[in-house]
Amino acid sequence: MADIIQVLILGLALGGVIALMGSGLALVFGVMRVVNLAHPSLIIGGAYVAYWGFKFTGADPIVLLPVATVIMGAVGMLLYKLLFAREARSAKYSEMTVLLTFALAMIVEGLLGALFSNTQRVTSPDYATDAFFLGDVFIPKGQLYAGLISVLLIGALALFLKYSRLGYAIRATAQNREAAELLGVNVNLIGLVAFAIGIGLAGAAGSLVSFVFSFFPAKHWEWIAMLMSVVVLGGMGSILGTVIAAVLLSVIAAFVGTWVGATWSTMTFFLALFIILLVRPQGLFGEKPELA
Repeated sequence: MADIIQVLILGLALGGVIALMGSGLALVFGVMRVVNLAHPSLIIGGAYVAYWGFKFTGADPIVLLPVATVIMGAVGMLLYKLLFAREARSAKYSEMTVLLTFALAMIVEGLLGALFSNTQRVTSPDYATDAFFLGDVFIPKGQLYAGLISVLLIGALALFLKYSRLGYAIRATAQNREAAELLGVNVNLIGLVAFAIGIGLAGAAGSLVSFVFSFFPAKHWEWIAMLMSVVVLGGMGSILGTVIAAVLLSVIAAFVGTWVGATWSTMTFFLALFIILLVRPQGLFGEKPELA
């Protein structure tokens, strides 16, 4: 019984971090219809901000989280202005963004590799290798802190989207861009804000990832299928669905890794993506597309 509780705790903690990693991706798709394959590479960008901040100043990666969020949010605003703003009305916009963000991911990887090499790195605050012990069960402090902070950030995002005027506008744009524009919503500004928030969340996730996982520039290729799995399973554009899917798949992957083998743990996400696309392509909380 203790073994089951142990695996469940580890799966839940990592599920919170993966949910934060995917929430920005879901937000950007929901508002802008951008399938951002570069999102994991931008998470790694946030991880490097935390890593170098920790190395040069000794500041805790959690303390550096707002810094990584603001820096990556500013990067998101720049990318939106340069790459995504002009073609937003195109009927083929989503398809175009797949190729565009794939190229962007390779550019970011190459830039990070040129600047920092492909050496694996990890920030090492004291709690990263420490744990709480409850009888036969241990809870890694690093994973616990990262999971709890992820939940808090996602909760803050949900409150912002539900209760703020800007949140109303973002949700209206996500539901029906044309109708929101007719009602006076500046959809171009909302797209810019939503994209900045989405990439800012990638920076926040990167700061937490920096002490939970080791990372290097090409690491994002290992994460893109995992993040697409949770976003597609939850329903493209649904933040709630992404959170539920992330926790569900992380717990399943933890049990698979323990009972079957670590190699099969990652396969859980790939298999889930394959099955959901076959059985229910709109995901758990997505709307079924109407046939013309």
